Amino acid sequence: MRVLVIGSGGREHALLLGLAADPDVTDLFVAPGNAGTAAVATNHPVDVASADAVVALARKLDVDLVVIGPEVPLVLGVADALRNAGIAVFGPNKAAAQIEGSKAFAKDVMAAAGVRTAHAEVVDNPANLDAALDRFGPTWVVKDDGLAAGKGVVVTTDRAAARDHAAECLEAGHPVLLESFLDGPEVSLFCLVDGETVVPLIPAQDHKRVGNGDTGPNTGGMGAYTPLPWLPEATVSQIVEEIVKPVAAELVKRGTPFNGLLYAGLAIGADGPAVVEFNARFGDPETQAVLALLRSPLGRALNATATGTLADLPPLEWSDGAAVTVVLAAENYPGTPRTGDVITGADGEGVRHAGTAQGADGKTVSAGGRVLAVVGTGADLAAAREQAYARLEQIKLPGSHYRDDIGLAALEGRISV
Repeated sequence: MRVLVIGSGGREHALLLGLAADPDVTDLFVAPGNAGTAAVATNHPVDVASADAVVALARKLDVDLVVIGPEVPLVLGVADALRNAGIAVFGPNKAAAQIEGSKAFAKDVMAAAGVRTAHAEVVDNPANLDAALDRFGPTWVVKDDGLAAGKGVVVTTDRAAARDHAAECLEAGHPVLLESFLDGPEVSLFCLVDGETVVPLIPAQDHKRVGNGDTGPNTGGMGAYTPLPWLPEATVSQIVEEIVKPVAAELVKRGTPFNGLLYAGLAIGADGPAVVEFNARFGDPETQAVLALLRSPLGRALNATATGTLADLPPLEWSDGAAVTVVLAAENYPGTPRTGDVITGADGEGVRHAGTAQGADGKTVSAGGRVLAVVGTGADLAAAREQAYARLEQIKLPGSHYRDDIGLAALEGRISV
């Protein structure tokens, strides 16, 4: 197979490394890629939001499969254009991608499918905001209804902070979703979905807030680990049967079957799993940890999903042990990040490039907020953490920061269902 991956982050670097290990994959291309992906695939500059540009590149490269990493091209219908051109693509069509593109659409699908989720109200008029806020709390969950790269959510006990975020979204012309707060530890479960066929990957946990101890503002994700020692073994099957399969069936019923990676973000409360959100693609940085333990050929799995033969795929096989990924972020992230600084040690083992570029002098420089994701694996969570942080210490980037507690609460037994 000749495979083209769309995107430029740590998720795409991890996907490329996974694909490179598949003997069926003969040629790898990425658009636009980053400084790290250039070592495993051929980078091609392209506007990932332009369906015409992506189709033209796929045709020029004569690829057998296109794997779309980020959410924006999916929500804009790039997968539709590829399918219309007769090119196999891993990623849902525009209509099905609304499961991530519109929180209100996702709530409607979940209600029809009988899936547990938080009570929610959509506010699209500033005049209705205060009365709506009064119906929620004492912990407010305020979400931008559109795409916000993981940073459109505010969870706070401060009503004024909740109101400020909601007003900011409304002023930008975006409706906001107010939700009741779901208690319990969070789980990310990735599932390959082909219509009503669902194949789960191993569960992971993301660390969304910027600071140790889950403090500070939300980010696109500061680290993740897998598997989850505190999660009962039967819970994954329960999530698939009670949540993912009913949602997949509802999308089929609506005439918009999902094909690609359906990511369920869940809270595991006293009454069982409830959906926090759905995403229409691999999550970042969980992908970097999850794929580090996958033993089955990745290209074969993605191609089976894309070509409607997922039901025939042999059961996925996983390595024993654990994987941890820690994000190295640029100065000032999740605000406007400082960029253009030279990075040393970025070519080390376990390093996945995210916001990087090749400088004029050939050196690797920072080019985004989340600059690198560093993966460690080991016989258990303690060993995987130790390796990830040892690798991170070899990297230098002025002003950068990272969390030093990724997976620590689980390791110390401080998470329970």
